[in-house]
Amino acid sequence: MTNPEPSGPDAAAVLVTPDGSRTALNARFGEAYGSRHGAAAQARHVFLEGTGTHAHPAPRVLEVGFGVGVNARATLAGAAARGVPLAYHAFEFDPAPRALLREVARGGEGAEHPAWLALLEAWPEGGGGHGELEVTAGGAVLRVTFADVLTASLPDGWATALYLDGFSPSRNPEVWTPAFTARLARALAVGGVLGTYSAAGHVRRSLAAAGLRVERRPGAPGKRECLRAVREA
Repeated sequence: MTNPEPSGPDAAAVLVTPDGSRTALNARFGEAYGSRHGAAAQARHVFLEGTGTHAHPAPRVLEVGFGVGVNARATLAGAAARGVPLAYHAFEFDPAPRALLREVARGGEGAEHPAWLALLEAWPEGGGGHGELEVTAGGAVLRVTFADVLTASLPDGWATALYLDGFSPSRNPEVWTPAFTARLARALAVGGVLGTYSAAGHVRRSLAAAGLRVERRPGAPGKRECLRAVREA
């Protein structure tokens, strides 16, 4: 099902997925920002549960590809439900319009979290933008850096979890290369876990070459497998 009302330079339509959550189509890459088979289900299964963020006492999350904020909202909601502090830092090269973020979030989990509402207020109205936004509310620090993550400075040894949620390797190959995944591995704290929806062979090999212990997991709806990769001591 689609709702054609929202529009922007890269968004053709909001997509309502089978679990009732929403994502949107990105016209530049010709793909949806999240799973068409269940955007919220993918956020929970691949990213929160896949990285152990759903049970961590004080998660520090680094996200590659903020998109329309589905993973961020799910993580905010999970931390709030458990009453634990959250530090969340996402990178986004091409921010979607504020109206699109608001429409995708409507009625969804985390949509009323104070950090999400504060981020929407500060978000560039028509998308685009540069620099970064940071808000602190509801026990969470939520930061979005508007930059090309391929050349941006990443925190060293900081993240307890890393959400690798770029567009698919066939459409956006640069974020899946051995050189970049090696940089991501260094951003993980010891014991930190990278989660991604892709289970492609070259992605597994890139993560393993970066020194991570790679594990296959059952995929979210619509995918047979996904990956988790652990930075060991």
